[in-house]
Amino acid sequence: MKKYQVVGIGNAIVDVLSQSDDAFLAANGIEKGVMQLIERARAEELYAAMTNRTEAPGGSVGNTLAGLGNLGLRTAYIGRVNDDALGHFFEASLRAEGTDFPNPPVKGGELPTSRSMIFVSPDGERSMNTYLGISAEVSTEDVPLAVVEDTEFLFLEGYLFDKDHGKTAFLKAAQGTRRGGGKAGISLSDPFCVDRHRDSFRRLVRDEMDYVIGNNHEWESLYQTDLESALKQASSECEMIVCTRSGEDVVLIGGGERVEVPVQRVTPVDATGAGDQFAAGFLFGYATGRPLAVAGKMGTIAASEVISHFGARPEADVQALFAAHGLV
Repeated sequence: MKKYQVVGIGNAIVDVLSQSDDAFLAANGIEKGVMQLIERARAEELYAAMTNRTEAPGGSVGNTLAGLGNLGLRTAYIGRVNDDALGHFFEASLRAEGTDFPNPPVKGGELPTSRSMIFVSPDGERSMNTYLGISAEVSTEDVPLAVVEDTEFLFLEGYLFDKDHGKTAFLKAAQGTRRGGGKAGISLSDPFCVDRHRDSFRRLVRDEMDYVIGNNHEWESLYQTDLESALKQASSECEMIVCTRSGEDVVLIGGGERVEVPVQRVTPVDATGAGDQFAAGFLFGYATGRPLAVAGKMGTIAASEVISHFGARPEADVQALFAAHGLV
C-alpha cells in the first residue's frame, strides 16, 4: 500500500477574506469576479483596506487537499512558504487537517509567504487579488522523490506553469509518480494561464498526464476550438478528462465512457473554492475506484457544500453528505 493516496503540488497561499460590497470594490479599483495577480505594494495596500479579515490556508490544490483530508484520505502537499508568520500558519493548518507538508519553511528568503486578498460580494462573487511571493518559486529541489513515488495519485496546479522551474518541478513529480505506479493529473486552473502556456500544456496533457480537470473556457482555450471538439481531442490524448461548466452538467470522459452529471443547485453564499472542492469530491471517487458517474456526483456535492458558506474549505462532514445521497 502506498503511503499517500493523493499528493498535491501548488501555490501555498494564505487566503485573507473580507465581505465587501460593489462600492468598496469600485473605490479600491478591484475588478469584480476575477483573479488578478498583484505586486507586493498593492498587496499591502489592499490588506490595509480590508475590514473584518478572516485568514485561512488556501491555494487551489491546497483547498482540494483539505477537502480530501475531510474525506479521510492520506494526503501530502508540496509547496513553498517563508519562515514568517503566514508561512508557519499555513504549515500548522495543513498538519492540523491531517495533511503532511514535507517542505520546511524557507529561512532567510527574500520573498514572503504568498497571500490572496479575497473580497466576497453579497451575491457570492469573489474578487481575488493574489500576491504570489515565494510560492511561485517551487522548483525540482522542492519535490521529494520519496513522496511523489509513494502516492497513488498526484494532483498539479496549473498556475505554477507561469515559471520554467515550476514546469520542470511538475515533470519531475509526474514522472516520479508514474514510475512508482501512480497516476498524475492536473487542474488547468485558468483560461489566461492556458493562453500563456498552451503548447506546454498540450504536451503535458498528451505525454505526462493520466487525468485532467478543467472548465469549458479552459478546454476551449487549450485547443482553440469549440467545447465538443476540444473534449474529443483531449479524450483521444488522455485517459481521463473532466469538464465543469458553471452551473451546467459536468462532463466526464474516460475508460471508453462518457457521462454527464447534473450540478447540485444552491444559492451561493461564497463561490470561493467551488472548483477546488469539486476536484476533491471527484478525486475521492476516482482514487477509491468509484464509477465515473459516482465520482462526478461526489464532485458536485462537495462543490455545493463549499459555496453554501463563507470560505473555501468544507465545514460539513462531506462523507455524511455522500451517504445521504446513497453514494457510500
